[in-house]
Amino acid sequence: MTMPDPLLSVRDLTVSVRDRGVVKPLVSDLSFDLRAGETLAIAGESGSGKSITSLALMGLLPNNVTVTSGQMVLGGTDLTQLNENQMRPLRGAQVAMIFQEPMTSLNPVQTIGTQLTEAIRAHEPLSRNQARVAAIAALRQVRLAEPERRMGQYPHELSGGMRQRVMIAMALALRPALLIADEPTTALDVTVQREVLELLRDLQQQTGAAIILITHDMGVVAETADRVVVMQAGRMVEQGRTTDVFAAPQAEYTRDLLAAVPRLGAGAARAASLPPKALVPVARLVDVKVHFDIGANFLGRPTHRVHAVEGVTFDIQPGETFGLVGESGCGKSTIAKALVGLVPHQGQINVDGKSLAGLTAQGRKDICRDVQMVFQDPMAALDPRMKVGDAVAEPLVIHGIGTASERHDRTAELFRRVGLTPDQMTRYPHEFSGGQRQRICVARALALRPRLIICDESVSALDVSVQARVLALLEELKAEFGVAYLFISHDMAVVENVVDRLAVMYLGQIVEMGTRDQIFGNPRHPYTRRLLEAVPIPDPTRTRLPYLRPAGEPPSPMRRIGEQITRLALTDLGGGHLVAPEAVS
Repeated sequence: MTMPDPLLSVRDLTVSVRDRGVVKPLVSDLSFDLRAGETLAIAGESGSGKSITSLALMGLLPNNVTVTSGQMVLGGTDLTQLNENQMRPLRGAQVAMIFQEPMTSLNPVQTIGTQLTEAIRAHEPLSRNQARVAAIAALRQVRLAEPERRMGQYPHELSGGMRQRVMIAMALALRPALLIADEPTTALDVTVQREVLELLRDLQQQTGAAIILITHDMGVVAETADRVVVMQAGRMVEQGRTTDVFAAPQAEYTRDLLAAVPRLGAGAARAASLPPKALVPVARLVDVKVHFDIGANFLGRPTHRVHAVEGVTFDIQPGETFGLVGESGCGKSTIAKALVGLVPHQGQINVDGKSLAGLTAQGRKDICRDVQMVFQDPMAALDPRMKVGDAVAEPLVIHGIGTASERHDRTAELFRRVGLTPDQMTRYPHEFSGGQRQRICVARALALRPRLIICDESVSALDVSVQARVLALLEELKAEFGVAYLFISHDMAVVENVVDRLAVMYLGQIVEMGTRDQIFGNPRHPYTRRLLEAVPIPDPTRTRLPYLRPAGEPPSPMRRIGEQITRLALTDLGGGHLVAPEAVS
């Protein structure tokens, strides 16, 4: 059987950057073919050249980065020979791109409708009304509820999954032959990720478009790609059919990449012993509520209330890793902020036996010695103008601990403890990789020797191998210092591999809570099962069951002021396995 000619043929592509007069290759001698209706995954860690390859295909390279050799032939046209004026008509009409973070890709001061119609009219001779009809049809095609209403909304009024659907609609509105998706689901919840990936697959079947999927998630590769190119440090180390690469990876780097992927079920091999219950838990929350009033009537009074957290109760024992899981907006991060006193709350929160209610300024400062946070984005958590050694030592300075020499020595020891060297203390955050920056944030969190460290999506933005190293570091530190963790994540495979107990949250309330083995081995609430079913499995031979998409509008924790919320009373199924009533029957 004769294979059809490739839609895209990349041959010996080299992309280089010029920095201070020195030319350095970012991508070297890359070659691959892509046919219509096919999905090719380009996988690898940050810095491997994945995104630079996609920007080269789009003609969107920075000014100091150029294609120095090779060809990129799309439908018979060599893209490397086109200038910006020649490339502009192709961009969007023949090749389109979906970026990782839709909020930064959409204009925050223009409505969704304005941006969609503008993109369509830039390539099609349509009137404003005709473009509006086409835009609504595109939103309907990506299964966005109430597309007419969405046209008048701004990006900040939509959830992350909805914004990503808008980006897909914008990319597909002109039915391009090639769609490049650059980490399109990295920042999304596991359930939304599953919906977006299935949406791309359905749209590909309808339009026949070829897709280049750029990702570091090998589970996503296994579930979506026909073929895969594995890149490391700007070079292709392996390519082939997805099933062949997963079954028998030839390159050592590919084997390491696959071995680092967290897998559901792997956590069961870990010892299931829980730390003994202490008389005084590190943290105890009893009937905690966090509400935000929004909107205003003609008297200036709020009209609606967001029930971000509604009656949450749990405790964290010394030396325990307690997980909070759920989709965006379920209240996970709000609980973390309440624990460190960043948002007002109702109910009772005790840290190391001390109540947060009515604390003086000094009391709140003292609480910070017991509770520290490691955030999702380490670059945003570090001052770019401060040397990283000073950033790690800063909590010691604030609390007046030790002399300058003692602080320097403790900081150097912390750097060694998290796998860095003391001579790196004089560098700035931009001089480190993402994984190294997260290690610096962990070192800063340990500076005050806290009882509890809150990890709020602290590994979700990291490459899978870097993620594995950071998680191993957290486990070592728990064993050495006896620190407890509140581990907040939407990645169920990661959670299973690190937590002792966990709570599953939905719309501000806990719907299921228990040990890791109880939740993952015997999930009883439908929402817990839906989260687990949505986890991408790094096995391309596995047949997935059809995913039942929720019908209608996504539920919201916002209610009119005075409207009552139905509180979930958890039932104990035995052994501390608590489940909301819906799943008890």
